[in-house]
Amino acid sequence: MQWVREHLAKFIKLRRELHQIPELGYAEYKTQQKILDYLKELPKIEVKKWRTGILVHLFGSNPKRRIAFRADIDALPLKEQTGLNFSSEHPGCMHACGHDMHMAIAVGVLSYFAYHPLQDDLLFIFQPAEEGPGGAKPMLASAEFKKWQPDQIYALHVLPEAPVATISTRPGVFLANTAELIIELIGAGGHAAQPHLGRDMIVAQADLVLHLKNVIATNIDPMRAAVLTIGQCTAGTANNVMADNAVLRGGIRALDKDIFELLKKRVTDVTLGMERIHQCKANVTWKSEYVQTENNANLTAQFMSWAKQQCDLKVITADPMLWGEDFGYFLQEIPGLFFTLGVNSPYGLHHAKFNPDENAILVGIELVCRFFKELIIN
Repeated sequence: MQWVREHLAKFIKLRRELHQIPELGYAEYKTQQKILDYLKELPKIEVKKWRTGILVHLFGSNPKRRIAFRADIDALPLKEQTGLNFSSEHPGCMHACGHDMHMAIAVGVLSYFAYHPLQDDLLFIFQPAEEGPGGAKPMLASAEFKKWQPDQIYALHVLPEAPVATISTRPGVFLANTAELIIELIGAGGHAAQPHLGRDMIVAQADLVLHLKNVIATNIDPMRAAVLTIGQCTAGTANNVMADNAVLRGGIRALDKDIFELLKKRVTDVTLGMERIHQCKANVTWKSEYVQTENNANLTAQFMSWAKQQCDLKVITADPMLWGEDFGYFLQEIPGLFFTLGVNSPYGLHHAKFNPDENAILVGIELVCRFFKELIIN
């Protein structure tokens, strides 16, 4: 598409500027303003802010429906180690999940259709807090979103291990049900020389981790995909003091909703069992709970059939993945699909050296523009 190629440099520039100002969920103030500043140049659009996100409506010439494209805009609490000359200017924060790429692609598609309007209306969603605590569900329920409720919705995510111009998706369940887990153990501290007078929460913590890691093996059919991760344990203040408090942080993932609920129950049961074993108090907290991302079967088949006819794309039918993605909330209410776009990075998502190939920006913009023009709208 000649117009996209002529304007590609500014979308790459925008990606780099966004990469320099990564912000966590619901704190994307500079990110929001950067996008709003760019949108001022575009004709025939209506813009609404929602918290730190943005909704952009493009009017069609004779609309019969409204098609949405969503880009997430938040970053991760991670110290960047890429060495790029446009590295993060915000200490301890990085676009390590490719959301800067998502935004650049969305702005590119939006810009193209602002100057080349279609018959139907388009809605572009710049959604905050995908990495947590989850912006999709409250945005979906907002008055701003309901005013422009779309008839179909689409989104993409970069995939580091895939070559540029490779896309993958599947009908039905694509991504998992997920939840973050926080467990606090409260005991009684004391001197290391008198262990009988206290309740050592490092011992309780170690025991709990071993029991939790056995939950999958003893409760879940090995043919059903599920994981339970403990990613962080904190406890103790000194070498000769029994820890009176310990905190574990982790999460669960399952493709099947029933398996997911069983995991939650068994994790809670095992944790509360520690109260009796170690004579302590245990508190279990679940947060950032996301539903499965389930693609509409008909729209996915249509999209994949179209994509396979494009000579510059490689299309793969993906296996289900245990990623978590709050785009699943949109798909619960609106027919649509989620697909991945290869970016050929030697380092994976959430890695401090993640560095996607910017050639994927052109691929992403042209792919979505062509798809909307050739199949969805006309």
